[in-house]
Amino acid sequence: MAQIALIAPTTFRAITTGGGKQQQHELSYARRKLSLASVVPSRKMKKVPLFVSSNCGGERSRSVVVKVSGGGTISLPHGWPPQKGSEDQIEGINRMKGSNRFFTIGLVAAWYSSNIGVLLLNKYLLSNYGFKYPIFLTMCHMTACSLLSYVAIAWMKVVPLQTIRSRVQFFKISALSLVFCVSVVFGNISLRYLPVSFNQAVGATTPFFTAVFAYLITFKREAWLTYLTLVPVVTGVIIASGGEPSFHLFGFIICVAATGARALKSVLQGILLSSEGEKLNSMNLLLYMAPMAVVFLLPATLIMEENVVGITLALARDDTKIIWYLLFNSALAYFVNLTNFLVTKHTSALTLQVLGNAKGAVAVVVSILIFRNPVSVTGMMGYSLTVFGVILYSEAKKRSK
Repeated sequence: MAQIALIAPTTFRAITTGGGKQQQHELSYARRKLSLASVVPSRKMKKVPLFVSSNCGGERSRSVVVKVSGGGTISLPHGWPPQKGSEDQIEGINRMKGSNRFFTIGLVAAWYSSNIGVLLLNKYLLSNYGFKYPIFLTMCHMTACSLLSYVAIAWMKVVPLQTIRSRVQFFKISALSLVFCVSVVFGNISLRYLPVSFNQAVGATTPFFTAVFAYLITFKREAWLTYLTLVPVVTGVIIASGGEPSFHLFGFIICVAATGARALKSVLQGILLSSEGEKLNSMNLLLYMAPMAVVFLLPATLIMEENVVGITLALARDDTKIIWYLLFNSALAYFVNLTNFLVTKHTSALTLQVLGNAKGAVAVVVSILIFRNPVSVTGMMGYSLTVFGVILYSEAKKRSK
């Protein structure tokens, strides 16, 4: 019998046993021309298992054992021993994996920061600072998204440009843009009246509205277990509403409407842009929806928020920080969409969903620390129940697929 084992990066050992005698041979890769047939003459290979072993120093090494019997010669498996430079290649791959891991962590951190940052800054501007123009603020967001989307796609080539192929597709995107406007504007209006913590609790009920609209519009039914998981989602918000010290009825209604509009956009997007020829990735969809949103929001701003531009300029003369707040807030609104796309691309939609559930909880904690809004145990219990229900809903949806 013969055993062959790698004992060093450039050396393997052949141990032969025959006639009651054991001989050991160490062959250098530099002597690769030496045939093992000369070491183990007249033997036949039986099997070649590959395994990992540890030597006395605690280092792990790959070894191959070749059992042979009489009647033939022995040879190493194909590709063994490793060619020169293989260790460098493995080390390079490990370095690449490490850098990719840090890149993904950085993306997730940027996504969290931009999402929570734009939410808190909206709250500060609309409530604490006293800038009471949510429609104009949303129009600033959409203007920034229009310009930065064009720069990212047309100049920086972040994603390939997808064109609108028909008038029908254009009207479909316009409809989505209108619903998108309603959801964002209503969400910003609700921040004037509700604390961020309660706003996030209501916003967590999006899966409930998505299931309702999917059934009403497409007659799509989910498994009974999926519907059952929505019970704690709704119950949690009811409990949180009863225990919210800063509850405001109008703000609550507007926040529910914003959540419903967000769910409706998701369902409509799946219906209107379902064909292969009309599907757009999120970056290209934003490129077309954002300018359309500006067109919708401009007359609404002029009619419902009269002389908002003049008031903003007057505020800027007294405090120039308002201009920087608006510019930074608008840029953050775009980066929310950009990092959302990149995180999905480098992880998965499921990972993004899990991170989104955790993001709401982080936003609640950060907002309470910054704005010092009063919270009650009942309210936090209700919000926790809602988040728990959303997690159960995600798991039920995943299993039903």
